[in-house]
Amino acid sequence: MSRVRVMLLCALALGLGWAVRGHFGHEWGASWAGAVGALALVAAVNRKDWLRRTPVLAALGAAGWATGGMMSYGIVIGYCRGNDFANVAYGYAMLAVIGGLYGFIGGGLLGLGLETTDEKKPAWAALLTQMVAGAYLAWGLLIYQMEWFMTPPRSELWAACLGASIALAWYLRRTGFHRALRVAGYAALGGGFGFSVGNFFQTLGAAGGFAYNWWNVMEFTLGFCGGLGMIYAVLTSDWPECARPSKAANWLALVFVAIAIPVTNLFHAFTNESLTKLAEGLGKADPAQFVNGQFMLVWGIVAVFAAIPLIAWRLTRHGERANAANVAGILLFACAVSYVIFGYVKNGIFFRPVSFKYSDTAYTPILLAMLALWFPGRNQTAPLPHAPAHRECWKHWCMLWLGLLAVIAVITYISINAHEGLGGFHERF
Repeated sequence: MSRVRVMLLCALALGLGWAVRGHFGHEWGASWAGAVGALALVAAVNRKDWLRRTPVLAALGAAGWATGGMMSYGIVIGYCRGNDFANVAYGYAMLAVIGGLYGFIGGGLLGLGLETTDEKKPAWAALLTQMVAGAYLAWGLLIYQMEWFMTPPRSELWAACLGASIALAWYLRRTGFHRALRVAGYAALGGGFGFSVGNFFQTLGAAGGFAYNWWNVMEFTLGFCGGLGMIYAVLTSDWPECARPSKAANWLALVFVAIAIPVTNLFHAFTNESLTKLAEGLGKADPAQFVNGQFMLVWGIVAVFAAIPLIAWRLTRHGERANAANVAGILLFACAVSYVIFGYVKNGIFFRPVSFKYSDTAYTPILLAMLALWFPGRNQTAPLPHAPAHRECWKHWCMLWLGLLAVIAVITYISINAHEGLGGFHERF
């Protein structure tokens, strides 16, 4: 697969996951999106040493991208709907911070898994302890002592994610995991850019009066640009031979990705209350029968799409056979398709007329685009092993982030001149 196809596949996969995550929310919804993005990266790059660690890498991607799911950003989006420069610029800038934190932890943990070798392995217990400590320290200092509120009166757990990111960055730097740090940096840049620009699209769509789920577009843009930054950093780094994982670690990770994540999302998203409300909104004469049918459907989805990855991985003898790349593709599309179907059921698309004003009508075309990118030449290896090793200096990163600030200034100016004020506006200053 060419690098362009690899990058598009990974960006679309993570973008699709984040778009569907809009129907679920929070950490567990984001974990499913992170797993899909990591699986796309491993399957598309097609390195044998990474394919042997497919479940572990998927679990790391899930955990990393899920961490930021604790952050609240609804009111921050409201800041962008005004027409004075200070409030709107603040909203776009804080969205860049939130998207950057999503990407930094998601890209950093996945990159750390890719850079793990038999000779150099991360001390996971020490790293996680430091990240938790950093989260508590930053949260306590910035919120409770300095009172630097980003989203009053909502949750300020962005500060905890910031502390965890600083601890992760310091660990990666001092222990020499420079490639993982680079992946984290580019994923953060892509996530920050995608979240801000995605909300800019939402603002223009609302100002233009177009009936569409622009919130979902914003989430897709976050995932697409974050995935693009992540895969770019991977493809432009020279990676060592990855460590051979234990069979137990792979199986535990596979159970986490294929069973624990879908089942937990099922319990969180498909409750009697939410399904009854959906039935009433669809005008169902017998809501109880509708609810029971939906429960049977989602449990059937979990059973089918959990069995497919487990059986496929078992048939490869734990990733040792030559068709491990095809199995990674099976894992990718099993997770992506099941997540999309979950989203369709949650949104009631099977029980209402199809309308293009709903963003979920784009999920299937995105899946088809991913299949079109995947199937031709899927057994060819991307030119990753011969990629040059890049180590950007601090000036390079300063220029990139200053460029993002310039983009924020431009979209702020356009936003405040595109309307007279939109509903849902919140004033920060």
